[in-house]
Amino acid sequence: MLHVNQGSFVKEVLESDKPVVVDFWAEWCGPCKMLSPVIEEAEKEIAPKAKFVKINVDDNPALAQQFGIASIPTVMVFDKGNVKDTMIGFRPKNDIVNFVERNL
Repeated sequence: MLHVNQGSFVKEVLESDKPVVVDFWAEWCGPCKMLSPVIEEAEKEIAPKAKFVKINVDDNPALAQQFGIASIPTVMVFDKGNVKDTMIGFRPKNDIVNFVERNL
């Protein structure tokens, strides 16, 4: 899964030609670590219909602030440069897949 930062965010997320699932996370966040393999499994099921990326909120605080990330993990679906939907907290794979697919 691609790790995105402030410098690559516009190109990889906002200018993407397909929807982008963004996982906002941090190293110290237990639920984020639990969600990571679930997101990777969902990516295998959904790709190539959407691109999946991760953003470390500690390394990219401006992005976290820009999108109002108050709790992590937060998963957002971007389409054509806009936030289409947001999901906060750990969820099982089926919930992630359903969340993404209804936003494609």
